[in-house]
Amino acid sequence: MFDLNTSDILETIQMIENENLDIRTITMGISLLDCASTDIQESCSKIYDKICRKAEHLVKTGEDIEREYGIPIVNKRISVTPIAMLVAASGGDPILYAKALERAVGTVGVNYLGGYSALVQKGFAAGDEALIRSIPEALNVTEHICSSVNVGSTKSGINMDAVKLMGQIVKESAELTADRDCVGPSKLVIFCNAVEDNPFMAGAFHGAGEPDCVINVGVSGPGVVRAALAKIPDADITEVSEMVKRTAFKITRVGQLVAHEASRRLDVPFGIVDLSLAPTPAVGDSVAHVLEEMGLEQCGCTGTTACLALLNDAVKKGGVMASSQVGGLSGAFIPVSEDAGMIDAARSGCLKLEKLEAMTAVCSVGLDMIAIPGDTPAEVISGIIADEAAIGLINSKTTAVRVIPAVGKKPGEELVYGGLFGSAPIMQVNTASPKKFIDRGGRIPAPIQSLKN
Repeated sequence: MFDLNTSDILETIQMIENENLDIRTITMGISLLDCASTDIQESCSKIYDKICRKAEHLVKTGEDIEREYGIPIVNKRISVTPIAMLVAASGGDPILYAKALERAVGTVGVNYLGGYSALVQKGFAAGDEALIRSIPEALNVTEHICSSVNVGSTKSGINMDAVKLMGQIVKESAELTADRDCVGPSKLVIFCNAVEDNPFMAGAFHGAGEPDCVINVGVSGPGVVRAALAKIPDADITEVSEMVKRTAFKITRVGQLVAHEASRRLDVPFGIVDLSLAPTPAVGDSVAHVLEEMGLEQCGCTGTTACLALLNDAVKKGGVMASSQVGGLSGAFIPVSEDAGMIDAARSGCLKLEKLEAMTAVCSVGLDMIAIPGDTPAEVISGIIADEAAIGLINSKTTAVRVIPAVGKKPGEELVYGGLFGSAPIMQVNTASPKKFIDRGGRIPAPIQSLKN
């Protein structure tokens, strides 16, 4: 079904070998609704068995496709039904679910599993608060489990009780994993307008409207986009946008090929291709460097938000033309620690937290993988979450917060993870207190644009 001529093949090889094109993840979504039981031990046993049965061949299939087509597939992952839904049925200690999921990961060999999650945008249902309060311990005792909480949506407003609680949870998670560079919060995302088919960690979960099992693919290629823009150094902005669109189209076609092939071999429905320019610390694989290729002296200077808006929109337009099933988040990610250009800009002081917040109004997600001083009060973290959720609320888009309080560290120091997580310069936070506002609780009402029926 894919008509690739010699020129297309050679161009794709060039993208892979020299421009860091890769399939960032094949993520299998698995519904666990049929694993619910009033007996938590029975539920955990059903979960383990179903994940091992459905994902038995996931890693091998990814490796086979990678080898046969020569396309790097960096991660093989699983997303599951938000575990709070199962806690509602069984009661008991949610940590038992986290340990069952970790055992399943060890058996099938995937990189990460997402879905230790709760959706509380309109309030806490049975199981939600118990799961949320267990998140720090769950991320402490597991290595591969990722967690997310949706605290708001354009349709529902923002649950400020959840926002307050999540500030405390982020802080507690950092303190519990302080001996491991505070890795806990790096596996925790707080969303507004979370989507059900996101294949990217740490925010992936398998939504209630999804099939029993599905394959979603996430593609990444900021290096490809930068290389394409380098060929038109004097082009006007319209031509820059067109070049990004054409490049995004080509990247998405590679993702479409891998998605269909994985779906066929695993006999699992194909869900979506998420075309997201997800960077890595590798040289030449940076969204910040794409923005600088457009003409910025350094990411974070004036004009950065405009460049990012252009990039995000053009990526989406190109991707939609290449696949009838584009979904997830699809756009440009701006995680600080995972992007070499962002790291440099944060170190130099050109990129500040306030500028990152402005950029989140036009990118795909939000404040991502940002290290903040370890003594930042919980209510200040809640204020960051509330601000970011408000941007998503009013703009009808997904926003998220993944911040890491670096215990014992101050601005100017760094957390060094290595690998995909890179290193995170500790960014200065405005610590003037929003405590009275956060302590009010309640719910920020849905905006007028929510009334669309």
